[in-house]
Amino acid sequence: MENFLRPIYQERASDLNTLGILTVEKTKPNSPETDNFDIVLLIIVREAEQAWYVKHYESENETAALHVIMEEKLINWIDTSGYRRAVEWIINGKVVFDRNEYITHLKEKLREFPEDNRSLRKAMEFGKLVKNFNEAKALFDSEEYKDANSKVLYSLHYLARLAVIEKGFYPEVTVWNQVKQIDLEVYKLYEEFIESKEDLKKKIELMVIALDFVIKSRAELSVEHLLDIMKEREEPWAYAELINMPEIKNYKLDLSAMISYLEEKGVISAILEETKGKGVYQRKYKISG
Repeated sequence: MENFLRPIYQERASDLNTLGILTVEKTKPNSPETDNFDIVLLIIVREAEQAWYVKHYESENETAALHVIMEEKLINWIDTSGYRRAVEWIINGKVVFDRNEYITHLKEKLREFPEDNRSLRKAMEFGKLVKNFNEAKALFDSEEYKDANSKVLYSLHYLARLAVIEKGFYPEVTVWNQVKQIDLEVYKLYEEFIESKEDLKKKIELMVIALDFVIKSRAELSVEHLLDIMKEREEPWAYAELINMPEIKNYKLDLSAMISYLEEKGVISAILEETKGKGVYQRKYKISG
């Protein structure tokens, strides 16, 4: 397969539009990292008619996936977890072409995880975390225990991703392997839930209590991105103003759940402003204290 692909990446390497080329080989019979292809060829370019396109090949019973990705699209994936495989490919991939050390610098960026990017990613993961946690509690109260169980697992997953980001790493597909090495508190929550011998109702009830404590303890640090925006002025914010801020676009679908949770925990306060309707007030929000 390497011989088959070599002419492809040699041609690409001679194109000044190409910034770098990596290969990722399948190392196990079942390989989620390569989507079970024998090899993935990732080509990063400055410009292209399509921001991302993929071709599949087969030669001598071996399979390959060719991904051509524009730099702008790739950076967006990295910053917003748009396609987590790409992060793993850059971290673990073999560099076969590197124009002006582009991939070398990209790998360094992934190791450093700049604070601005980290703050945004924490807010994104926290939004998904509280949304799933709220749904888990609602389903539990409705005695829909199997669905509540699924939402608790989702909550633990987003908590794990948040824990990895807090430690300065990009969360990979194998996130629990990362968490086991860097945040035993969160890993033990997951382990206790998976291995619990309690009946389903009691198992969920205990985990909801534990999650509530852990989420609350991380809330303010996790939403620094949102709180920094709210600090930009003294006046309280209408929800419509916040959701239309360009900086919030990557977690706007979870913003309502975040606002509700932060108000419940006293991190932010609701301010009632009179409207033209008698006895009708608009809710606006400001940081408590």
